[in-house]
Amino acid sequence: MEWTAGYASGVEYVAGFYREQSPAYLNFVCVLNGYEPVPIDRPFTYFELGFGRGLTVNVQAAANPQGRFYAADFNPAHVCGAQQLADAAKLGNLTLLENSFAELAAGEVAGLPQFDFITLHGIYTWVSRENRAHVRQFIKRYLKPGGIVFVSYNAMPGWAQSQPLQRLLREHAALHPARTDAQIEQARGFFGKMVEAKAGYFVRNPNVEPRLQVLKTGSPQYLVHEYLNEHWEPLYHADVARELGEEAKLEYAGSAELPLAFQAVYLSQDKQDLLKSINDATVRETVKDYMLDTTFRKDVFVRGARTMRQQRYLEAMFQFGLALTVPRGQITMKMKLPFGEVNAREEVYQPVLDALAQRPCPLSELGALPALQGKPLSQLVQMVALLTATGQACIYPLHQPGPTAGSAAAMNRALTAQLPYGDDYQVLVSPLLGNGITVSTVMSLVYLMLATPGTPNDAAAIAARAWRIMAAQGRKLLRDGKPIEGDEQNLAELTIQIGEILSKNLPVWRQLGML
Repeated sequence: MEWTAGYASGVEYVAGFYREQSPAYLNFVCVLNGYEPVPIDRPFTYFELGFGRGLTVNVQAAANPQGRFYAADFNPAHVCGAQQLADAAKLGNLTLLENSFAELAAGEVAGLPQFDFITLHGIYTWVSRENRAHVRQFIKRYLKPGGIVFVSYNAMPGWAQSQPLQRLLREHAALHPARTDAQIEQARGFFGKMVEAKAGYFVRNPNVEPRLQVLKTGSPQYLVHEYLNEHWEPLYHADVARELGEEAKLEYAGSAELPLAFQAVYLSQDKQDLLKSINDATVRETVKDYMLDTTFRKDVFVRGARTMRQQRYLEAMFQFGLALTVPRGQITMKMKLPFGEVNAREEVYQPVLDALAQRPCPLSELGALPALQGKPLSQLVQMVALLTATGQACIYPLHQPGPTAGSAAAMNRALTAQLPYGDDYQVLVSPLLGNGITVSTVMSLVYLMLATPGTPNDAAAIAARAWRIMAAQGRKLLRDGKPIEGDEQNLAELTIQIGEILSKNLPVWRQLGML
């Protein structure tokens, strides 16, 4: 059998960062849903299956030096690139492996320990049923009792209307032998002609329009891996949960899409009542997917899930703090989430946001604010979930095992050092969070300059150096969605943007321990 096993491997995947794979984040999911977490204020073990470009596992290893991180991918180009980043940051707690799921499941890699965390993002519905079985065998073999599994995947019924789109894309690609990214480019024109010809499928299924837009404008590296895999198959939660339960002894703990823990936020009362009438938890969760037309799930499972009594829940919840990841003035109460938009009330959030603008705060301290005294803890926790889900804040563990700033700073230097060569990772490591935060290209350039000895903390000086890097790569800034023409105009706009970052984002970075 070909080593790719039907997986599209002609081009490297995009370098994506997925904060939900953070140990602290996964622990919070468990606590939020009433289950015991894994202690991470001491040494722990972590494995990522199918790590792609390896950005997430590199960031997590740098943010959590007390952990021993392992990750495997069968694509040698992915392994090589991820190892290069780890070496540049001098990570001593990350082992990267070039192995298939079959080899891992069979125990062919010597010396692997038992793991507290096993994660896989997206890959579960991109591989064959045989390989999904290997994933479950690996989890059964290597996950500790009490260990946590994160598996995200394309979900039904949300993909039902779009499945024919993926099938036609694969059939079209098969008629045009070429590199897979070239097949995507050829398919763009073909699908455009299908739409112009008013093909019945597109006329009668207007909900596929967003996917057509992604096909039209999306990165070929992403589209190849999303659409051209031979065994691409969206799954129902019920099937995933039952197979993991029967074969690996896993129990569903909750979703890493944190607001889903609060049904009143996104479901009408009649929908909530209907769900309450369903006794089986797996069926209930699947029915919820029908209500939301879910296209992508972020499931968290536990082997040997232990529920917490109320006092233990309070104790566990108060082991977390909350920190802003964007400036206070940029916080929006219109929160866009996968299931729709939530309009939060400014007067309810204001006391919490004002406190966080001063510094990161333990949840116990936020709960003691005068505005929240006498209110149920669930009100604060819902705020935490919504602010974190929208990337405006992030939870963090209060008890750190020791100094983490050194490995985080080394990784941030390694990430931003790639900017002159065209790599744009768009993430920086926060030692406080034990996680990463997403940043723009300009923010990454600012960090690179500030971390370079001899660079003055001055917008004009930083902009001049940053523009030389951008101009050499043919990049242009945007104004009102349109490219800015000319060096002088770009430099002027860049100076303004960098001035804003220095005055507003830099204080946030300092609070997060990033500088």
